[in-house]
Amino acid sequence: MLIDLVQLRTFVAVADEQHLTRAAERLHISQSAASAHVRAVEDTLGTQLFARTNRNLELTEAGKLLLARAKTLLNEATLFTSFARELNGKVEGKLIVGSTSEPVSSRIGAMIARLRGTHPLIHVDLRARPSSSSREGLHGGELDLGLFLDRPTDPDFTYYQLATIPFRVAGPIAWKAQIEAADWAGLARLPWIAPNENSIAYATMLRQLFDERGLTLNAVAWFDNATLGRAMLEAGVGMMLMREERVRQGVAQGLLAVSPLVETAFPLFLAHLASRRNDPLVDAFLGAAAETWPDMRRTRQESVTAPA
Repeated sequence: MLIDLVQLRTFVAVADEQHLTRAAERLHISQSAASAHVRAVEDTLGTQLFARTNRNLELTEAGKLLLARAKTLLNEATLFTSFARELNGKVEGKLIVGSTSEPVSSRIGAMIARLRGTHPLIHVDLRARPSSSSREGLHGGELDLGLFLDRPTDPDFTYYQLATIPFRVAGPIAWKAQIEAADWAGLARLPWIAPNENSIAYATMLRQLFDERGLTLNAVAWFDNATLGRAMLEAGVGMMLMREERVRQGVAQGLLAVSPLVETAFPLFLAHLASRRNDPLVDAFLGAAAETWPDMRRTRQESVTAPA
């Protein structure tokens, strides 16, 4: 019996998430369907792919060996489909794009409008995802392209820098005098709303600001979506690192106070699997992105230094 590609994609998602429910949510299917897909793959291959430990699912040795092959197979299937369409002289099909939840900063709407204007046979499925989830989605074949704030460190990706997004530190308007007068240590002592482990790049950016000054944040609440974080900030829960455009809006509305001390920025990247180079669907989206972001440039992958 041959492997079903839909079931194989579920196997990859469960392996990435190490959790059946999260994988099902990521794939927009039910938990029972995800479980059935994994069992079907195991039955077809005649081997156990996962072992349950506490609440997580960990790959068996066989599962680890098969995961890389599964990702390669899914990618080849996508390339095969794109190549067949190109033979027909048409650039048509569906692109699934993961994006940050800030459409104004990413100009994702403008990119898709340009794409549809030049390639009306290409349809786009846009999904809001944090950076870590977009990376996993690209690896697992669930996403064709991803937009995220992150360092370009994955050797399997081709990266294009679109812009540098400025960030500021803001807090509740009721704390205005304290925020504007605070030094770095004073800011760290205030209650903070911090990104959780699902927003790795965002959390790293915030932590580094204070780590390099020998300070630790007084985090009292966490979020995985910036809109939720801002709601807590406006309710008076704590401080937050926010995109500058959102801070300006909040200040103009009399909802936020901003620290004059902290200004930082993080690069916004568009990425796809390097093996998708010359894929006509991906190339079409890159063309639309370049028209939307005239300064878009391909970026060399950074090396990652292991901590001492």
